[in-house]
This record gives sequence, C-alpha cells and structure tokens, in this order.
Amino acid sequence: MKKLVPDFFAMKEKKEKITMLTAYDYPSARWAEEAGVDMILVGDSLGNVVLGYDSTVPVTMEDMIHHTKAVRRGAPETFVVTDMPFMTYATVEDALRNGARIIQEGGADAVKLEGGEHFAPIVEALVNSGIPVVGHIGLTPQTTTQLGGFKVQGKDLESARRLLRDAEALDRAGIFALTLEAIPLEVAKTISEKISAPTIGIGAGSYCDGQVLVFHDMLGIFDRFKPKFVKVYADLKSHGIEGIRNYVKEVKEGTFPDNTQHTYAASEDLQGKLYGD
Repeated sequence: MKKLVPDFFAMKEKKEKITMLTAYDYPSARWAEEAGVDMILVGDSLGNVVLGYDSTVPVTMEDMIHHTKAVRRGAPETFVVTDMPFMTYATVEDALRNGARIIQEGGADAVKLEGGEHFAPIVEALVNSGIPVVGHIGLTPQTTTQLGGFKVQGKDLESARRLLRDAEALDRAGIFALTLEAIPLEVAKTISEKISAPTIGIGAGSYCDGQVLVFHDMLGIFDRFKPKFVKVYADLKSHGIEGIRNYVKEVKEGTFPDNTQHTYAASEDLQGKLYGD
C-alpha cells in the first residue's frame, strides 16, 4: 500500500527506518517499487547521471516533469518526490507555479527543494497551498559553486549550528522530511533528534531516520565519480558491458540471430510463392 505523508512521521515515531531511492525512468521505478522502497525521488541529479551534464544546474522543469511522468507510470503505488530545478523556486510565485506543475503534470506526490532558513517562507507557502515539501540541506548540489565544490558541510561549530538553525526553520515551515547530504554523523544525529520531520541521510550516517541512494550509483551503472557515501549493491555495469561485447562478437561471427530461436519462418505456401513454385 502506498505510504502518505502521515505515515513517514509515524515511521519516525516508531523508529522504523525510511528507504528512499532516486530513480529517473519507468524501468528503474518498477524495480524500486517491486523491491519495496518507501519513497522514490526523481532527482535533478538526472542532469549528471542521465543527461551527461557536469552539474544539476542545466536541468529544466520540462526535464523533471518528463522523467516524473515516467517514474509515476513505473511506480503507481509508491510515494514519489520530485526535485525542483535550479531557480524555479526563487520566489513564492515561482515556487507555487512550478510546484503545481510538478504535481499536476508530472504526477508527483511532493516536491523537494534545496536551501535552509532563507527558503522557509517558500516552504510554508507551498505547504499551505497543499504541496508537501521535502527539504535539503548540507551539501546542496545546485549551489556547489558557492560551497566551494562537493565538500562535506558542517565540519566546524559555526557551520554545524547554522545547519541546525536551517533544519529547525524548515521544520517549523512544514516540511515532512529533510534530506541531509554530506554532513558529519554527529551533526545529523543532533538534527534528527531536534526536529519533528524525518531526516533522510545521504552521506550523513546511520542516525538519520532514513537513507537515500541513487539507482545508478548503488547498482554500479554510473561511475563517473563515486562519493564516499555510496555503497554498490550490484555491479550492473560490468555485466552489461560483458553482455554487449558478447552481442557484438556473435553478430560479427554470424551466430546471432539463430534462425530457429530468434527469427520467424514464413508458411510453406508463402515460401512456395516467394520461390516461384
């Protein structure tokens, strides 16, 4: 049965871990649903993983809606969260318009946006309009230029306290979950204990209320770079390349396709007509 927003708060209360997987298309969403994940995130990381960009910044609303539709078709019984792309929630008006599109056109159940205390009014406006929101603090990929690159955040007291203030502000604004990316586990533990919304960690340790990984990372498909927090649960890339090599070899040798197993035979009547009998 598909989980809804109150279920995630209940899971935190019962100390039942939440599983989230980032997926971008129909087959990956089907796999995620069949495997029993609690939430699917249609992440703007599709810019890196699927579209080949160097960052998430070029990803558009059209990209996110397109991929959300595919994920929804693949996982109709799973709660789907979609990232709001860079600069699509800079103002309340932008956020409401684009958030509504993600829900109405894409079929998502919720949106996710990056940023802390500054974005609390935008979160509040979305929630008050009936759009559930997941927050995201710590390493925020849309603003890595300001952060100095893909670096762990909250490593000193001042920045750790700022993360806590951000988390509490977003919690008061009405988020139902908060992604914590690339922060020390002790900081994540404190945040998880201080806010009512469940925390979803990615590189934030085991004290979070749940975890998220990217489909292509955890299955060894995408290896352009591999963050420390990624665990590869299956190496589909090597198996896939091996399969393609075998295909190339058999086509070159003329052993594929097999005319008995992989092709269709004409009827005897048609064969006779073809050969002029």
